[in-house]
Amino acid sequence: MTGELREAAEPTRSEGATYYGRPVIKEPVWKVPDVPAYLYLGGMAGAAALMAAGAGLTGRPGLARAGRVSSGIGATASVAFLVHDLGRPLRFLNMLRVFKPTSPLSVGSWVLAPFSALAGAGAVSAATGLLPRLGWLSSSAAAVLAPAMTTYTAVLLADTAVPAWHEPYRELPFVFAGSAVASAAGLGVVAAPAAQAGPARRMAVAGSALEVAATRRMQRRAGMVGEVFGQGRAGRLLRTAEALVVAGSVTALLARRSRIAAVASGLCLTGAGLATRFGIFEAGHASARDPRYTVEPQRLRSR
Repeated sequence: MTGELREAAEPTRSEGATYYGRPVIKEPVWKVPDVPAYLYLGGMAGAAALMAAGAGLTGRPGLARAGRVSSGIGATASVAFLVHDLGRPLRFLNMLRVFKPTSPLSVGSWVLAPFSALAGAGAVSAATGLLPRLGWLSSSAAAVLAPAMTTYTAVLLADTAVPAWHEPYRELPFVFAGSAVASAAGLGVVAAPAAQAGPARRMAVAGSALEVAATRRMQRRAGMVGEVFGQGRAGRLLRTAEALVVAGSVTALLARRSRIAAVASGLCLTGAGLATRFGIFEAGHASARDPRYTVEPQRLRSR
């Protein structure tokens, strides 16, 4: 082989680091907006169930009703988006045929199915006033599953080979939890009477602080993969989410005396939750397209 042919056949230094410039893994085939909406709605529903349970125990019926209705609607819509992405309802039912504790997908399916049924029953009772005792029991049972409902989708993403989802596997559940708490609190601030919405306002501030802190930590600790969270469409979405969540938490503090502030807070926190899920979803696609983010972290770990 001549020198020219050998040079043409051998990968360059940059190509060698990126498998000849080709993707090493396939991009996720999940649909947009189905999966990001499923991620947002499920998390919000879980946090809303906890908000409703706390409000019920502290004598705030208006906030409890808002939380129960938000939880039921969010969980039902989350299942609808998931089924639409799967293509056929039977595929979702097939995931319930067995229970595998080692599989985040299996565990998540067994969290989503009973939570949605329980939260939906509680929401119907809260909205109609029918069977109040049964509705309260259903909502209380949903609240037991709520912590898992709020974070299991982050574990599901982190269990994949997609670099932007797998590398920050420690931080991603905290990002989703903070975002879910802030989103549910925003709905509580809007829907509950101002005199009863104090816990929702405090949830908005706490959830926003957790989301911002966890997102920044995620970007730092992801190493070179963290670049994708600040670039392109993913970067724009996540910067928008941070701006909205800060604005939503600030206006939540003013919502006790201003209905306009309450609505503004709810809109900001809802928009932030959606932007966070869409941004992280887009970051995953970007990291899968660029083989550097698959190859280089593996090489660093093998040294």
